[in-house]
Amino acid sequence: MAAKRPGTPALFARLGVRPVINACGIYTDLGGSRLSPGVWAAAAAMNGDFVRMTELLDKTGEHIAGLLGVPAARVTPGAAAAIMLGTAAAMAGIDGDKSQRLPDTTGMANEVLIQAGHRYKYDRQVSMTGARLLELGSENGTRPDQIEAAIGANAAMIIHPAHLDGKPGTVRLEEVVRIARKRGVPVLVDAAYMNYPAAIMADYVQRGADLVAISAKYFGGPNAGGFIMGRKDLVAAVSNVHFTRYESGQYLKYGRPLKMDRQMVVAVVVALEEWLAMDHDARFAGYRRQAEMLRAMLAGLKGLTLAPKCFTMDERFIEDPVNCLLVTFDKAACGLNAAEVAGRLEAETPSILAILEGNAIGFVMDVLEDREVGHIGERLRALLG
Repeated sequence: MAAKRPGTPALFARLGVRPVINACGIYTDLGGSRLSPGVWAAAAAMNGDFVRMTELLDKTGEHIAGLLGVPAARVTPGAAAAIMLGTAAAMAGIDGDKSQRLPDTTGMANEVLIQAGHRYKYDRQVSMTGARLLELGSENGTRPDQIEAAIGANAAMIIHPAHLDGKPGTVRLEEVVRIARKRGVPVLVDAAYMNYPAAIMADYVQRGADLVAISAKYFGGPNAGGFIMGRKDLVAAVSNVHFTRYESGQYLKYGRPLKMDRQMVVAVVVALEEWLAMDHDARFAGYRRQAEMLRAMLAGLKGLTLAPKCFTMDERFIEDPVNCLLVTFDKAACGLNAAEVAGRLEAETPSILAILEGNAIGFVMDVLEDREVGHIGERLRALLG
């Protein structure tokens, strides 16, 4: 059995929950990432003192903007919240009355444009503000002239998912920005997990995005953390629709449910600092070492094909840079198929969760410790040996 941290078994028992060894990677449903000692210490230090949240958010936003070389930024409780707040800001601006009326958008420019090929689950965050999502083009594609024709008096914003930029049949970001700027309509890029190479985050602003949403969990920050960055006036509008001064100010702001702890605001900033200073070659070397460690533990078991791979943020297995071990199962030789192995690992305590892909399982190293890699190897040998 893998070693457990002091107090962990009693805590799980008291709460009635089963611990998980996370060989899937960084997922919201699995609690995000692991906070480093430095990030945890920063949150603990902030826990000892109080601060005006307005000042903390303003100053941390300025600090993030300075780190990335962008005009302005603001910490948010995740990238999905950043999309909501950015959309609300595009409609309400710095008008407190409009922010208070959301999601009632009567009398406001409330259309948010999205290319048909860019529809994805997180455009739900746009419509939750009361905005009307307007799909442009069809499954056969979207043309620049269709975007131009759709930008009318009620257009508030265009949303552009970064991971779908360049998808066949869609208009690239630079062309979308060119069209939008002629009409004075902002473009919000959802770049939630686009943080490596680190320069890519600010690159979206350099390419013309007016607002960019980033998730903190992908750079070692808290699960409920992220930030939005871009134009100063729009970030100021995000501040207007967010949670501060709901109790003490004149207006009952739209974003009140999206409040943040002071500890988590600081954790986002310190995690970003660490990410920007990190030796990412060494990070990937660590993943490769762990994948080789698991491969060595499984070597000699019949019916297994063991292939170091990269499991990407958009959930594909490619060759490099290695961050996982893809194990393919030949049931005739080893007695179990991949789904059966995955089911048995999941049923254990601690539950071992990994990526099931056809007749293979990908064991992703992104948040695993060596002791957990060792435990996975031991359990697979017990099941298949």
